[in-house]
Amino acid sequence: MRVAAMETNIEYATASAIAAEELAAFYERQGHHTTRDLAKLERMIANSFCFVTARLDGELIGMARGVTDGVHGYLSECKLDPRFQGPACITRKDGRIEHDSEGIAAEMALRVVSALAEFGVDRIHALAYGTEVDFCEEMGFRRVSGMVVLERAVTAPAPVNA
Repeated sequence: MRVAAMETNIEYATASAIAAEELAAFYERQGHHTTRDLAKLERMIANSFCFVTARLDGELIGMARGVTDGVHGYLSECKLDPRFQGPACITRKDGRIEHDSEGIAAEMALRVVSALAEFGVDRIHALAYGTEVDFCEEMGFRRVSGMVVLERAVTAPAPVNA
């Protein structure tokens, strides 16, 4: 499924990286607090397979990111400035995709999915937070029955006893 953006001035680019400072500023504008630590962002960027950006007149308005271990691929992130999501965008939190009326987020996500598929991964996974489930399902992702997502927060490394 390919959705063309109605906004004709949107420029898309696929790259292996994005500047940490620009990504941090984008996150800040969206109220998304993944991390403010530029060193961690640089590490995240270095360990990502690809980035797709959407820009309007040079301004970063959206980004999607994919990671892979070579077998499994992950649409690990897709964020779009709520100003470009349309009238059904409700929470306007973290750049979550709630209403993609112009197809900008879909275009970014499809480019990540295509890059992962061309790389030869067997499966592509995505995690969706509440309001993003519909968007992911519209992109062709399906819920996996019996699967439970688990998370473990990491604080500081435990000391190693010598």
